[in-house]
Amino acid sequence: MTNVRTITNAWVNRTLPDIFYEEPEPIEDGMQQEMALERIVHLLRSRYQDDPSVFMSGAVFISYDINNGNRRIAPDLFISFNVDNPTIRENLPNYWMWEIGKAPEFVMEVASDSTASRDLNEKRELYQSLGIREYWRFDSKNGERYGQIMAGERLVNGEYQPYAVQAGTDGSLRCHSDLLDLDFYWDEQRGFDVLDPVTGRTIDVLENERAARLVAEAQAETSRARANSEQARAEAAEARVRELQAKLERRRES
Repeated sequence: MTNVRTITNAWVNRTLPDIFYEEPEPIEDGMQQEMALERIVHLLRSRYQDDPSVFMSGAVFISYDINNGNRRIAPDLFISFNVDNPTIRENLPNYWMWEIGKAPEFVMEVASDSTASRDLNEKRELYQSLGIREYWRFDSKNGERYGQIMAGERLVNGEYQPYAVQAGTDGSLRCHSDLLDLDFYWDEQRGFDVLDPVTGRTIDVLENERAARLVAEAQAETSRARANSEQARAEAAEARVRELQAKLERRRES
């Protein structure tokens, strides 16, 4: 048992309860999930990493019962919108729903031999009961574990309803998330991808292009400021260039 110590919750200025957790067993076949999951997580982080109102994690539990710390679930990835990401990360050991005030909106699971049955049954039922708006599943083993390679469901009147998966003539699959306004994609050569629904391009490519464009615009502003002998404006523009270049470098490294 692990005792999660009492901590001060900065945004409500009170003391949170002690909760005792049973240590989880490691997943023996976790490497079956790793490559597909890393790709998808990287792409979604490229979209949300600069937004402090979005909490995204695959490393913590969703705890949903204040009276029983072991009533918790560990999705491979989940996203919560309109929350205080920095404060949650600073003050809470896990995603405590009773403190944050709501469930995450988005959950994703990636199949392994040991987890597939639970993903399709107990976890799906729990996510539905918690009111998680979209539940996505990906199977990198050509659908052998889940019965399908890609599946997305949205909550309609309290029950999950499937999104339509579009199959291409080349064997590719594509499915749109209304919540994220993104398309999830799969083919045998590329594996899993996350696309802009309008351009059909991978979203981290678009984010990098946008960051590079902002750098170029800021550099142009610096040149204009220098030409006009506006020292203060030039210094501010130079600082903006450095900030944007640092963000672009972080995106490329991630």
